[in-house]
Amino acid sequence: MSSHPIAETIASLMPRAKTELAELVAFQSVADWAQFPKSESEAAANWVADALRAEGFQDVALLDTPDGTQSVYGFLPGPVGAPTVLLYAHYDVQPPLDDDAWISPAFELTERDGRWYGRGSADCKGGFIMHLLALRALKANGGVPVGVKVIVEGSEEQGTGGLQQYAEAHPELLAADTIVIGDAGNFRLGLPTVTATLRGMCLLKVKIDTLAGNLHSGMFGGAAPDALAALIRVLDSLRAADGSTTVDGLAADAVWEGLQYPEADFRADAKVLDGVGLIGDGTIADRLWARPAVTVLGIDCPPVIGATPSVHASAGALISLRVPPGVDTAEAIKLLEAHLVAHTPWQARLELEVVGQGQPFQANTDSPAYASMRAALEAAYPGQEMQISGMGGSIPLCNTLTSLYPDAEMLLIGLSEPEAQIHAVNESVSPEELERLSVAEALFLVNYAESKGN
Repeated sequence: MSSHPIAETIASLMPRAKTELAELVAFQSVADWAQFPKSESEAAANWVADALRAEGFQDVALLDTPDGTQSVYGFLPGPVGAPTVLLYAHYDVQPPLDDDAWISPAFELTERDGRWYGRGSADCKGGFIMHLLALRALKANGGVPVGVKVIVEGSEEQGTGGLQQYAEAHPELLAADTIVIGDAGNFRLGLPTVTATLRGMCLLKVKIDTLAGNLHSGMFGGAAPDALAALIRVLDSLRAADGSTTVDGLAADAVWEGLQYPEADFRADAKVLDGVGLIGDGTIADRLWARPAVTVLGIDCPPVIGATPSVHASAGALISLRVPPGVDTAEAIKLLEAHLVAHTPWQARLELEVVGQGQPFQANTDSPAYASMRAALEAAYPGQEMQISGMGGSIPLCNTLTSLYPDAEMLLIGLSEPEAQIHAVNESVSPEELERLSVAEALFLVNYAESKGN
């Protein structure tokens, strides 16, 4: 770590950062009221708002977004004539999945083997703490040289688009010269990385009905159309024999030209079981960053325990489609829906409902902000050059902000490196990574202000 005064300040703030992250992780802020109380998300939002007020932010507000959640906004004025930078994170988290599979409680930040474990520690409550550390270090070393807007979303993981809709209705609110999205991550622990592309996404509910009610499989099986069997055939049509995604009319042959992802590293990162093959073709980078991917997220059908010998009248599924850069999500949804209609057997009744969507994103890596970030990351990670990678995941807000503010530069950094295991059990954050990236963000704001003549 550099001996820069900003780095020294952030090092001294790390114990406080751990305490604050523990407080924030303790909120069970899953933005799905069927799974967790809305009060948990509201409490997390209030915690974020109080933290901004304590740092001198003005106009701090809990924004009631159209999807029924709250995003937190605040503004910290900068010197006269200074540019404005928008810092983004989200406080909502994925559900913990299998509580029994967590080595320590999901909502209790726990230090183990040099990492801090807890749901949201990396994705993305740690991202908000990163922003706080950077700003505190600047305040302790001459002041924040730019105007800063902070927006912390309350439903990013649900893909319900509340903040996007709010921003479109209030286009002046998040206007900035540069936007730093703190919800990405380094390609490898300790390797400074800016993410240049994101896949878009669609969440689609599928329901198949064939009978007025379940029937005895002995008396009717073999002739009565089984809705679960129909669903299985439909879902299987979305993959080729090698596991590649196959949606009729949707191109799946793009090539990623940048940083590559060695297969052995991917197998280790994904914890693929010995002897099990990967799916798809092309390079790993092609498959993750340049091509579409369908995933079946859940199926509505009877569990094995308690199952009866029945031909099923209804069955359903939730499908995720990741949409590569260069493809319009709305067009991809049309192709997916048409594919499902075409591949539904036996004239079964099919219902489709889009429950979430977002456009893919591609950044301009030749912008002045990238030069400022490169210098900052390489100072925070001595001996390492900044890498530019893609990310298979989606941050739908990015395209909304790009369309609202076409002249704004956008950079994606964050704490979600492979060892963080975001969205999985035993999510964790590296405190060293949190420290380095906080230093980098602070130095970036200094560099960026200087590049703009402030």
